[in-house]
Formats: sequence, structure tokens, C-alpha cells
Amino acid sequence: MTHRPTEEPLRPVRPHPVDTAGPAPEPAEVDPAVLSALLRRHGWQRRGGAPGRYGRWTPPGPGGSGTSLLVPETRAFPDSDDLLGEALLALSRSGSPSAREVLVSLAVPSDEIRWWHDVPAGPAGAASWTVEDRLRGAARRMLLAAALATRARAGYHGARHRRSAAAALRHVLVGSATDGRLTAFVPVAGGRPLAVRLHQALFAAREAIDYQRATGGMDAFDAAVEAGVSHELTEALVALVRGTEGARIAVEWAPAAGVPEGCAPSAEPVEFSPGDLAVLREAGARYLREEPAVPVRITGAVVRLRRSGPRGDGTVRLRVLAGADVPNVRITLDEEGYRIAGHAHLVGLPVRVQGRLESRGGFRRLTGAHGVVPVQLDDAERDRLMKALQENAGVAAFFEEACGGDCGD
Repeated sequence: MTHRPTEEPLRPVRPHPVDTAGPAPEPAEVDPAVLSALLRRHGWQRRGGAPGRYGRWTPPGPGGSGTSLLVPETRAFPDSDDLLGEALLALSRSGSPSAREVLVSLAVPSDEIRWWHDVPAGPAGAASWTVEDRLRGAARRMLLAAALATRARAGYHGARHRRSAAAALRHVLVGSATDGRLTAFVPVAGGRPLAVRLHQALFAAREAIDYQRATGGMDAFDAAVEAGVSHELTEALVALVRGTEGARIAVEWAPAAGVPEGCAPSAEPVEFSPGDLAVLREAGARYLREEPAVPVRITGAVVRLRRSGPRGDGTVRLRVLAGADVPNVRITLDEEGYRIAGHAHLVGLPVRVQGRLESRGGFRRLTGAHGVVPVQLDDAERDRLMKALQENAGVAAFFEEACGGDCGD
């Protein structure tokens, strides 16, 4: 038997969402009505209690009869804080996933997004590693599609807004994936627009699919773009449903924050089945095919130059600083434009160029480029530019990996 050397640091363990959300709330900070609503949402059952004073709650599942919480209905009684404190302590000591999820929502008021997929169970009801991995991957793609839709309405986003959309997911907490279910907690502070957009987009996608299956027309998908449906969302739905017997997604609003304007207080999960896959794939291809090119004037730093000989046209890669919401673009320039870009690169100046940002390739190529000119910077601006380029040297590699190597050189 071998032992870990005493001086070797312990391997870091990723904390549970309750830990990342911060310390558990104090009893004085908890609204009894909010706690009761969260218990009901997460499957706890109210089994008696003094009407108007407190309720007795037991956890979901066959083993829940031995544990119970006494939750006051209001703060009108002297023992309300004591009962809340005991309930919070019992939740923190419980091994039930539902208890931990209630604590997360109390610590950080969050809208909850749930995904279910129905897959054949493995031995003893266990799910395979790849099944759970696919569920998490599809859920993340769906959240990213919703975050993109909060920044712009488009049938195909490509690389546009992707950095800011990915940054919006940093504060989303993820619960445990059990029994084919995964829960994400989207903090109301800063994250509610994402949850609202996903809620609206899912219902719009469902309606567009039903319209196509009833009439054979794809027109409803055009209108669904305004609700947040896009190529990215249809691809996420395909990833969620493929290989399953069906999938459901539900968005539930934080009780502490109330229902957002224009949304239903409660709604049934939106369901998708394998029979929807053909329509979703057709809609995704249609969005990809029909998204138009965008005229832009881009300012960017030259990070790569390449041409086959000492003269003639060449390819330039720019790290975009202004003019387009993409991290980098590839441009084919004539000999004069290539020479200007090369000189600007040598002296550490960005260039400005006009053209059309093509949807083909994910809005990473600029066609019809013209008017290449260097942009003069003072010393302070130049130092900031060079520091930013050095700090973000890995960004391009990340996006090349994310887009499957189609970012271009």
C-alpha cells in the first residue's frame, strides 16, 4: 500500500454549487413563503402542520418519511426565526439533491432551468457516462444560444457576440445530474434576460415545428427568430434529443423575484421528440444558408500574414478591436493592401479595412476588402494594445477549437 507524502498538497476538489454560491443564508434573510415555494418546486410534500402557523414538509422519495422540516408560514410568531434556523440546518445536513438545490436558490435567487431526457436505463438503472455527458453538453449549448439571442436577433450567430455570451454563463450554477435530469440556476441579478429569452425561444421553436408538421411550411421559423430561435438553438435541441426517446425543458422563475413581464407564472415543460429532429435539422440548415453578409468597417491588429510568393495577393488575419462582434477575421488583400498590412504589423499599428463579413465560415471572413489604412495611436494606446494582444494570445486558439478548425489562417 502506498501513501500520499505528507508534504504533498491535496488535489483541489471542485466545490458543490452550494459552496460556490457563498454561505447559506441567515434565518433573518429567508422569506418563509419563498422557502415553502422552493420546497414544493423540488418535490417536498407538505404533510400537516398548524394551519396559519407552520407546515411540516418531508423530502421526495420513499425514504423521506423519517425526515421533516417545520417551516413557518409567516414571521408573525416569536419562534419563526428558530424554526427557520432549524430548517436551514436540516437542509444543509441532508444528503438529498433536492435539499442542496433549495439551498442554492435561497443563497442566490435564481431562475431554474431543467432538462430531462428519456433514455433506456443501463444495468441497475445506471446511466452511461456518454449519456450524462451529452445532456450537459446540449444544455450548455442551449444556454449559449439563449445568451447570444439576448445580444442580437439572428438566424445564425456564428462567431458574433460569442465571447460576451460565453462570459454571461460564468455565474450560472449547475446542480447534480440525476435520473436523466439536469438543473441550472441562473442568477436573477444579471441573468434573468437569458432565462426569459430561452423560455420564449423554446415555445416559439415548438410552435414552429408544429406548424411545419401541420402545413409543410417553414415560414414560422422566420418569425421565431424574434423570439430567440436560431441555428445555434436548433443544433442544441438536436443534440439534446438525438439518441433519446424524448426530452423536456422547463424554466421556473425565482419565487423571491416574481414572474418577469410578459411571461406566464408557470408553464408545463416544453417537449421535443425524435420525430422533431428532421424539422429541426432543416430549420438549422435554412438559418445557416439564409443569414446575409454584413457590411462592416473593421479596426484590427494584424496577427498573421501569408502569401505564396514575394508578390501578389496575400491572406491577413486580424484580431478585431472594433467594428464587428467577432474575435478575429481572415482577409484576402491585393498586393498594395497586403504591403500596408505588413508595414503596420512591423511598427505595431492596427489597420482599418472595409468589406462584407460573410456568414459562410461563421462570420470569420471579410470579402471585398478595400480601403486598408493604418490607424495612428499614441504611445499609451499602443502599449495597451500590445498588452491586450499578449494577454489574449490564447483566445484565437480557443475559438479555432470551438469552430472545428474552420476559423481560417
